[in-house]
Amino acid sequence: MSLIEKITDEIKTAMKARDQLKLETLRSIKKELLEAQTAVNAGGKVSEDEELKILLKMVKQRKDSATIYSAQGRADLYDKEMGEANIIAEFLPAQMSPEEMEKELKKIIEEVGADSMKDMGKVMGIASKKLAGKADGKDISNTVKRLLSEG
Repeated sequence: MSLIEKITDEIKTAMKARDQLKLETLRSIKKELLEAQTAVNAGGKVSEDEELKILLKMVKQRKDSATIYSAQGRADLYDKEMGEANIIAEFLPAQMSPEEMEKELKKIIEEVGADSMKDMGKVMGIASKKLAGKADGKDISNTVKRLLSEG
C-alpha cells in the first residue's frame, strides 16, 4: 500500500472520529505528496526517498514554528504545531536511539577513515543518506562533531 493510500485511509478514519487536527494534518500531507507527484519532472510518481524528504521537511517546519510560538508564549499554537508534527512523524521510520545512532556513526567514521574535524563533510554526506528519517540531522551533526573531536 502506497503512502498516499495509507493517508487516504487515515483521512477516512479521522473524519469518522471527528478528529479535526488529525484530519487537517493528513490533508496537508496528502496535498504535499500530490503536488510532488504532479511536479514537472516527477512523471506522476514520487519515490520513497522523496516521500521521506517531504515528511521530514513537514515535521521540521512544524517544530520550528512550535519553537517560535513557545518563545512568544502562544501555548495554543505551540500545542497545535507539535500535535501536527507528531501526527506526521507517525508515517516516518522508527527513530534510532542515541546509542544506535552513535554506533552507526562510529562505523561510518571507520569506513571513511576520518580522524579529524576536516573529515566531517565526508562523514556527514554518508551519514545523512544512511540515517535519513531515522535520526534528526542536528543530532547526527552534533554526534559526529563530538566523535571526531574525541578521536
